[in-house]
Amino acid sequence: MSLIVQKFGGTSVGDIERIELVAKKVAAFCAKGDDVVVVVSAMSGETNRLMALAHEIQERPLPRELDVLLSTGEQVTTALLSMALNKQGVKAKSYTGAQVRILTDNAHTKARIREIDSDRLIGDLKEGYVLVVAGFQGVDEGGNITTLGRGGSDTTAVALAAALKADECQIYTDVDGVYTTDPRMVDGARRLSKITFEEMLEMASMGSKVLQIRAVEFAGKYNVPLRVLHSFKDGPGTLISMENDSAMETPTIAGIAFNRDEAKLTIEGAPDVPGVAYQILGPIGEANIEVDVIVQNVSHDSTVDFTFTVGRDDLARAEEVLNQIANEIGAGKVTSDSKIAKVSVVGVGMRSHAGVASQMFAALGEVGINILMITTSEIKISVIVEEKFLELAVRALHSSFGLEKDPKDENTD
Repeated sequence: MSLIVQKFGGTSVGDIERIELVAKKVAAFCAKGDDVVVVVSAMSGETNRLMALAHEIQERPLPRELDVLLSTGEQVTTALLSMALNKQGVKAKSYTGAQVRILTDNAHTKARIREIDSDRLIGDLKEGYVLVVAGFQGVDEGGNITTLGRGGSDTTAVALAAALKADECQIYTDVDGVYTTDPRMVDGARRLSKITFEEMLEMASMGSKVLQIRAVEFAGKYNVPLRVLHSFKDGPGTLISMENDSAMETPTIAGIAFNRDEAKLTIEGAPDVPGVAYQILGPIGEANIEVDVIVQNVSHDSTVDFTFTVGRDDLARAEEVLNQIANEIGAGKVTSDSKIAKVSVVGVGMRSHAGVASQMFAALGEVGINILMITTSEIKISVIVEEKFLELAVRALHSSFGLEKDPKDENTD
């Protein structure tokens, strides 16, 4: 018998028919003797509907009242799923975040979980109840309802799994696991049976939308095994867990991630003096603009060309700030490019295998792709390329590293 936390997103509970299908899936786990806690999102489209209502009244809705409004979406789903379970003869109770007492800070619309009072939940589990908990929400010390922002339901599920010391946290979604890259782009993309927290964090940060970064960070911090599964198709999914010895041996590369949401800025002819990087990036950071890849080229005339990337949505604001900086420090012109993309190879095996960078660069060179910028971490190498070459780059790298092949098959004589 295991304690399992299951999370179902908005499309999984999009209508009554789907809610009843979820209830059947949960009931099947109960029939095996497992204790189950279910975390649900609002029904598909409900959060957008509630947000639109708020904006009909206020252009900028009060954050506290917006949280009160948006939290009702999940409350509806919990009650309906609890009814569907009871209809099937499964004892179930629904809970809001406040009833569980998921304690958060008071940052409305983007609150962070501080602690969870699990005593009540443990008591009801012992009495044989399935617990249906509203995701995405909590309560601050003053009793005010808070919401957790994007990916909040995933984070709720992982936090509950950590608090309850669950055997596994299962995230049900519209894909059947984590793939070596986007299967819509590469026909040979393969579902991974296992991946480490570190690899999943890198994949998520590079644009993989399967899981939210916050949830993966939380799971890694508290060592909560995560499994990504399809809501309505049976299968083993992908297990995300701590690194182990076998992960160090095979494979070298877990996957190819990419992100189209990139833009590049260059300030030319900046003075080559100590502190110039801070003079440029300090104001960018103060404007709450996140910088990713950075390259500095030194010229022979005691000046530098300083290039960095930002999210494409931040380009206009970053360019405005950078033009002011250029005037203040006596630099030359500012140029920008929004038609770029980032492609990354990710894998914990890179720690013990040399030659990944050279293989990556060779594969891109063979198909005529020029690399604009490069950045690395211990388990990731990322390059910036022209956006028009993105799909070609992903396919070339996926093929070069043999990611369409199952490592288990290669090890079989």
